[in-house]
Amino acid sequence: MNISNFNAGRYEQRYEYKAFLPEHICHEWVIADPELMDLLGKADRALGELNAFSQLIPGIDFFIRTYVAKEATQSSRIEGTQTNIEDAFKDADDLKPDERDDWTDVQNYIQALRFAIESLDRLPLSVRLLKQTHAILMQGVRGEHTLPGEFRSSQNWIGVSLNHAAFVPPHHEHVPQLMGDLEKFLNAQDFFLHPLLRIGIAHYQFETIHPFLDGNGRLGRLMIALYLAAERLLHKPALYLSDYFERNKTAYVDHLMAVRHGNHLREWLVFFLFGIQETARAAARVFRAIIDLKQGIERDVLPHFGARRQGNAHTLMRHLYGQPVIDIKWAAETIGTSTNTAAALVADLVSHGVLVEITGQHRNRLYVFDAYLRLFRAETP
Repeated sequence: MNISNFNAGRYEQRYEYKAFLPEHICHEWVIADPELMDLLGKADRALGELNAFSQLIPGIDFFIRTYVAKEATQSSRIEGTQTNIEDAFKDADDLKPDERDDWTDVQNYIQALRFAIESLDRLPLSVRLLKQTHAILMQGVRGEHTLPGEFRSSQNWIGVSLNHAAFVPPHHEHVPQLMGDLEKFLNAQDFFLHPLLRIGIAHYQFETIHPFLDGNGRLGRLMIALYLAAERLLHKPALYLSDYFERNKTAYVDHLMAVRHGNHLREWLVFFLFGIQETARAAARVFRAIIDLKQGIERDVLPHFGARRQGNAHTLMRHLYGQPVIDIKWAAETIGTSTNTAAALVADLVSHGVLVEITGQHRNRLYVFDAYLRLFRAETP
């Protein structure tokens, strides 16, 4: 089907309301729009450059942990949570009681993303994997009553009420068939469609089906990273679009609605591909800045530690890139020393400006690798 002839679907009359029934998407696509193809090429090149850069960075898995935490906080922020990237690295006991529900949402997202990517070694990107991931995403949170890991068995909607909804997804009787079609589309080998276009279309379709009672937005955004990993488009899972979607939240929602109401799939794909390009370039800049920061600390700070402490200092610094908010107990366990030895090492890193104490307390202190986290907070075009 030519994208210019795309038909998103139709409204189906239900009892006292109309629900949107999307067309199936697992079929051959013809996309020859010059502007779209140009943007696709730019997005693909930006992704390739990020992929090449990520393979050259030693210890990148530590950096990826922080990227995953940022993705979790930004994706959850779109849904209204207030947890920031710094809080994501704290323990629940370090937070105020009214902050813990949001924190749990973020921790579940981190756990769900890790589980899903690791599961790709034994499972394809499938309905089964999405259900398993959703179960982790929704465990023990405010939406637990909404069938974690199971497709909805009732009508949902986007808005204040069913009668005043901005959008009503398809009736639940259609969900299994629509999700089966989406799974086939993601894995189809009998027609070619560039992977970035495929996941752009798939993300729209998933959000339109809204197959679960809760958590659809977070899982739909997680699915993008999961697909990039499944297709080996990135050597490491280093690209996440939630920050782009959160900064452009109104446009994000409007583009999805415009596809449903006006068949404007091309415009959605332009928005999506621009996000891929922008996010890949921003991620590469962050990686370069991390390397500069790391080299600066190794050149200007670590030589001040005596020979006997060099090993512990290097070990602690290496782990700080994956856990940038710490306490003394964590430092002692990480470097395998007494708390007194770890406290002295942390104090020296504070004096050199590497760590910053953030509680202002005399006990139960927390320290943040602030210069490092600032790179992720400032990750904008």
